[in-house]
Amino acid sequence: MTHTAIHAPWLDAFEQAFRLCGVNAGDACAVLAEAHSRSAIVEHAALALQRLGARSFRIVLPAQAHTSPVPVRSTGASQAIGGLGPVVQALAGCVFVADCTVEGLQHAAELPAILRGGARVLVISNEHPEILERCLPRAEDEAPVRDAMRRLKTARRMHVSSAAGSDLQIDLQGARVGGVWGFTSKPGTLSHWPGGLVLAFPTAGTVRGRLVLDRGDLNLSFKRYLADAVSLDIEDDHVAAVIGDSPDAQTMREYFAAWGDRAAYAVSHVGWGLNRRARWDALHFYDKADFNGTELRAVAGNFLYSTGANEVAGRHTPGHFDLPLRRCTVTLDGEAVVRDGQLV
Repeated sequence: MTHTAIHAPWLDAFEQAFRLCGVNAGDACAVLAEAHSRSAIVEHAALALQRLGARSFRIVLPAQAHTSPVPVRSTGASQAIGGLGPVVQALAGCVFVADCTVEGLQHAAELPAILRGGARVLVISNEHPEILERCLPRAEDEAPVRDAMRRLKTARRMHVSSAAGSDLQIDLQGARVGGVWGFTSKPGTLSHWPGGLVLAFPTAGTVRGRLVLDRGDLNLSFKRYLADAVSLDIEDDHVAAVIGDSPDAQTMREYFAAWGDRAAYAVSHVGWGLNRRARWDALHFYDKADFNGTELRAVAGNFLYSTGANEVAGRHTPGHFDLPLRRCTVTLDGEAVVRDGQLV
């Protein structure tokens, strides 16, 4: 869905989200988009800022050439700005940026300069607006994510296990911890909508073991629930083997290999979902083009394992898998924060 009429409940949702971000009348605000942005999101964002009395403007960037050897629908890092200095300066000078780019700026190279200017950035995930309305953030969503971040920052080790056979060890010392709850009201910060997620980006050489993607778990890069189990043997942060002879396993092996880049096999981040309003079954109800999957990353109690770029470990690659798993137990220094897929 790339074009749609303005829908009042969606506009109300955008206005409420921006209010939670502290947008006030007279604030200088930008709507950042690119040629492939979802027009419904761009239009609702712009109108919501007008409703709030903000002094807003749009920046629409041209589409970038496709340079990857394989189809890509998510790299986890936007290349839309392309280092264009005047765009960075304009965004850094804003009070608030509604980020409507396809990938979002959360891992963009230009983000630190934008945040240093004091801008608050809300990445609006490239979803059908109905998903955004259903996953509208609330003020009370902040506290549980902050609590999870505190626990993750003080922990030394994470262990992930499951009845399907997962047994994954993660050394958290030196890891960078982040969390999002769907809005941000502090200058120089970023959040994304939908929110409700806590993550750690481990340092190099700190992840090892086996991760078993069971039937019904998700390969979000393919936007597919797995029909058969797939096991990943992980050594020195990297997927050393994809075990299984099903189509799910075969296509993962082929996609990994197609990048021709060892960093594509490496861990990007690990974490768990905290959003009790997010639905695991949501993928069944939307066409692939209408669904980016941020909701499924945030489902309460899921364990999220992602491969690809990890600045903390000094690895940069557009190769990327997001893999949410159900029914896992996640412990921090031996204490469970998720047990059999349920938040503790």
